[in-house]
Amino acid sequence: MRQPLMLWILGDGKPGHENQSLGLAEAIGRVVTCDVRRIPAESWRGACRMAAEQPRPDAILAAGHATHRLLWWLARRHRAKSVVLMRPSLPSCLFDFVIAPEHDFKKPPPESGRVLATRGALNRVVPADGAARDGTWVLLGGPSKHHGWDATAMRGMIREIAERSSGLEAADSRRTPGGFFDSLEFIETRHHHAHAKPGWLAGRLASAKDVWVTEDSVSMVYEALTGGARVGILPVPRLSDDARVVKGLDRLADDGWVTRFGDWKTSGQLGDPPGRLAEADRAARWLLERMRTPGEA
Repeated sequence: MRQPLMLWILGDGKPGHENQSLGLAEAIGRVVTCDVRRIPAESWRGACRMAAEQPRPDAILAAGHATHRLLWWLARRHRAKSVVLMRPSLPSCLFDFVIAPEHDFKKPPPESGRVLATRGALNRVVPADGAARDGTWVLLGGPSKHHGWDATAMRGMIREIAERSSGLEAADSRRTPGGFFDSLEFIETRHHHAHAKPGWLAGRLASAKDVWVTEDSVSMVYEALTGGARVGILPVPRLSDDARVVKGLDRLADDGWVTRFGDWKTSGQLGDPPGRLAEADRAARWLLERMRTPGEA
C-alpha cells in the first residue's frame, strides 16, 4: 500500500453525508499519511471532469444514495477501491467495502471481509483527552421521517434542564421548526446553524460534559457519545416504534449509553457511558488492514 494514500471523497453537498466520509478520512490520516481530495458529486459530468485532473486514488469514499452510481463508475474507471458508508441502494457486491450503521440493516450483516457494521454513523468528533470537561449543551433536531414535534413539551423540558444547569448552550439544525429557537429566551447562549462554520460543533463536543439531544437527531447522539460526553435524550412524538433507527436508540438507552429524560428527572443526573465510542478509528483500522497488499505488515 503506497503512501501517501490518495483518497477521494464524493461530496453530495449534504453536511451529514460528507461528515461521515471526512470522519473516516481523518481517522485514516491518524494512522497513515494520506492526501484527501473532494470530488463534487452533484453533476456526473463535472465530477468526471474534475476526477480526470486528480492523481489516481487508492480508495474513493462516499455517503448518500445519490453518490452510489458515481462511486461505482469512478472506482472502476480509476482502478480504485470503492468504500460506501451506508447500506447501498445498489447491490453490495458492486462495491469493495461497505461500512454502515447497525440500524441500516434489517438483521446483522454476515461476517465478511467486505462489510463492517458500526454503532451509529461515522463522524469527525475527536475527544479532547486529558482536558477538563465542562458545559451543558442542548442539540435540537426537528420533525423527520420517524418523528414529529411537540414545541410546548420540548420547551418545558429544556426549561427544566436550564433551571438545573449552569452555562447552558443550545444549537439548532435545519430541521428545527421556525420560531422555536427564538422561544428559548431563557437560554443565554444560542448557536443558530445558519451562522455556524463547518465543523464547529465537532470541536465543541470534544470537551462537553453533558449533552442533551432530541431523539430524532440520531447522528448528533453518536457525535456526542464519540466526544465522550454524558448524553441525555429528549423525547419527541414517534411516528413509528418499529423503525430500525428508533429501535437502535432504545438499545443505546437500555445498554446505558444514554439517559432518557424521564430517568434524569428521577435521578437528577446523567449516567456515564459504559465505554468510549470511536467508530471512525475502528473503521479506519479495519479498512487499512484489508487494503494492504499480501506481504505487508
